[in-house]
Amino acid sequence: MLINRFLFITLLISFDVLAQDSQKSKRGFDFFVDLLGRKGTLIAIGLLIFAYSYKNSQKIFAWVDEQTYGTRDYIISKLNLMHIEVEEQKVTYTLIFLNFGPSIFFFGLLALFGNFFLGGVVALLCFIIGWKAPRPIIDFLVKRRENKYQEQMVDAMNLLANGIRAGLSMAQSIGMVVDELPAPVSQEFNLVLQEAKIGVPLDEALENLYKRVPSEDNQMFVSSVNILRESGGNLAEVFDTIVMVIRERVRLQQKISTFVAQGMFQGFVIFAMPFIQILINSGNSPDYLSQLFTTPIGLIMFLLICGFSFTGLWVIMKIVKIKV
Repeated sequence: MLINRFLFITLLISFDVLAQDSQKSKRGFDFFVDLLGRKGTLIAIGLLIFAYSYKNSQKIFAWVDEQTYGTRDYIISKLNLMHIEVEEQKVTYTLIFLNFGPSIFFFGLLALFGNFFLGGVVALLCFIIGWKAPRPIIDFLVKRRENKYQEQMVDAMNLLANGIRAGLSMAQSIGMVVDELPAPVSQEFNLVLQEAKIGVPLDEALENLYKRVPSEDNQMFVSSVNILRESGGNLAEVFDTIVMVIRERVRLQQKISTFVAQGMFQGFVIFAMPFIQILINSGNSPDYLSQLFTTPIGLIMFLLICGFSFTGLWVIMKIVKIKV
């Protein structure tokens, strides 16, 4: 709430400063119009824009490439890490649809009711969301898969330890993990075996495993195996120690999750309060609240409400998120 109020006061001060400076800017612009004429002023502005674009062309094209082909390549690389094969063309068409499909739909729907301004605002919001949402969604899916992998690491370490105690080699023990456990741990360990079969050294294959799933548990596992394979030692005891560390971390994480659940609930309540108040007022005074969605000032204020609410929610989520 304090953050929302601070941002709101800062915005009001900025509007006041811009209002004072607008008169000076208008006088300066009129001077150039009188000196060069309207066409000359437009040509001068165009030349300035062209000069700036030409000077920073490499940065501009690099940014455009990162936001288009870069996003597509990023998504494809993350899908490959999750062992999901997809064609580049389908990813490209999906991104284009997410950018323009909802925007065109909502603009056309609202335009049918004669509200072109609201349609333009909603279309712009849909375009921004469709443009920025794919990467966070893919990151969320990758993170969820990594969490599931970490949950299965305890069973994997137990199988490896039992296999080593039974006299099996490291490769044979990994084969037990592949046969007995579900995805994603079986997929990752199976890829380690496939790399070993085509001649990749086992230590390098394990390093590739850590690159694909860069978790602390994987780092302990890979480092322990590679060190003990060179210096000698009891791998089964090391795997038992890793299991104890993982279980202790999971127990501590569950305890912390219990403590921060109250903070997350409070954050969602604070986030939802403005929208709940809007729903209540819409039932009591629908004509009064309609100005919030039918006038430019009302739409701007509604966008500010959404922006401040999402900013406050984001800050609260960052505060309560604790890494173990």
